[in-house]
Amino acid sequence: MFNKKSLLILTLVILFVGVFALSTSAETIKMISMKQAGWTPEEYDQIIAEFEDNNPGIEVELTLVGYDALHDKLITSISGANPAYDVVLIDDIWYAQFAEAGWLLDVTERVSSDMNDDVYDKAWEVVGYNDRLYGLPWLLDLEYFFYNEQILNEAGIENPPKTWEEVVEQSRIIKEKGIVEYPMVWSWAQIEALICDWVTLLKGNNGDFFDENNKPAFNNKRGVETLSWMKETIDSGLTNPASLSANEEEVRRIFSQGNAAFTINWVYMYELLNNPDESNIVGQTQLALMPVFEDAKSEGVESASITGSMGFSVTKNSPNADIAYDLIEFMTSKDIQTRYADHVTPMYKSVMQQEEIIEMHPETFKMFDKQFPYIYSRPKVPYYTEMSRVLQTSIQNALVGNVSPQEALDNAAEEVEKIQERW
Repeated sequence: MFNKKSLLILTLVILFVGVFALSTSAETIKMISMKQAGWTPEEYDQIIAEFEDNNPGIEVELTLVGYDALHDKLITSISGANPAYDVVLIDDIWYAQFAEAGWLLDVTERVSSDMNDDVYDKAWEVVGYNDRLYGLPWLLDLEYFFYNEQILNEAGIENPPKTWEEVVEQSRIIKEKGIVEYPMVWSWAQIEALICDWVTLLKGNNGDFFDENNKPAFNNKRGVETLSWMKETIDSGLTNPASLSANEEEVRRIFSQGNAAFTINWVYMYELLNNPDESNIVGQTQLALMPVFEDAKSEGVESASITGSMGFSVTKNSPNADIAYDLIEFMTSKDIQTRYADHVTPMYKSVMQQEEIIEMHPETFKMFDKQFPYIYSRPKVPYYTEMSRVLQTSIQNALVGNVSPQEALDNAAEEVEKIQERW
C-alpha cells in the first residue's frame, strides 16, 4: 500500500518525466525528394543538419526515391487529409495537377521581395499556377544541345549547326565519311523523355500545343512537320534506331562511347562526358544553342528548349506548415544555393553573375545563361500526366511506322479532347 507521501513522490516523478519528455521531444518534418539529380545524399544530410542546428527541437526526416516513382508516390501520400509528408519535391509538369487538387500550400504572400526580385522570372513559372505560387523553385534544368567537336572536325565541319536542317546535313556528311554510323541519338522510348524531345522540336518549329480556345493544335501543320522530321531521321539512317527504346541514361552511354555526334540531354550529362571513368570522349563535347527549324528561324525563333525544373512545396494540410516553409526557404536561400552550386544551378541572378560561381562549371553555366531565355514549359494543365501518356503512345506509333505522323497526332488530339471533357 502506498502512503500519502509515497503517492505524492510518485506523482511528482510522473509529472517531471512528462515535462522532460515534452521539452526534449523533437518536432519532425517529413520530406520527400529524388535521388538521381540535384544534391547528393551527403549534401542533403549536411544541409538538413545545418537547418536542425539553427532550429533546436526540429528534426527533418528525409525520404529519397527515384524520379520515375516520385509522382505516383506523391499521389498516394499527400492526397488525403493527413499527408505523409510536410515538404515535397514537385516537377514542373505536376504543379497544375497538385495545385488544382488542393494538395499544395499557396505561398504567394510568404515570398520575400528580395527573393522575388533576384530569382529568374522563368524560375517562378515552374512553381506557378493560375497566378499563384505553390512552392519555391529549386532545381533549374533544361535540355541542352550536345555535339562532339572532334567528330565535326574530322568531317571538315567548322561550326556547329544552328538549324535542324543543318543537323541533318552535317549528319549526312559524317555518315557518308564513315566516321559514325548513326550521327544522332535521342531519348525516344515511350516515356516522358520522348515528350521532352518532341516539345523541344515542336517549339523549335514555332508550333503550339493548344490553340486560343485551348483545343489541341499539335496536330496542325507544324506539329506534323516536326514528327515527320523525327521519323525521316530514323528512315534515313541518321538517327540511331536504339533511340526508340532509349532513355536519357542510355543516350548518355552511346554518346560517351563516341558513337554519336549530336544529341540533346540534361545538364548532368556534361560532367559525366568529361569523367574518364564514365566516358571515352573526355574533352570532345561542346554545347551550343538548341537549333530550330529554318522556317521558325525566319519567323524570329532564335532557339527553343524546354525546362525540366522542379520546386520544393509544402503540403496544404501539413500540421507543421510554418516550419516546413522555413525549411524550403532555407534550402532555396541564396546562401545555400551559393555554397552548393556544384550540383544545382543557382536560380538567383546575382549568384550567377559571380565569377567564382561561373568558374565552377564555366561551360554549362555560360550556356545556361544563353539558353535559359529560350526555354518553354510543357503545358501547365492538371491533366498533363494523362495527356502525356496518350502522346507517348501516339508518337511512338508514328516513329515505328505503325501509322503516319498525321494519323498519330490526330488520334492523340481526339483522345486529349476526351480527357479535357472529363476535366
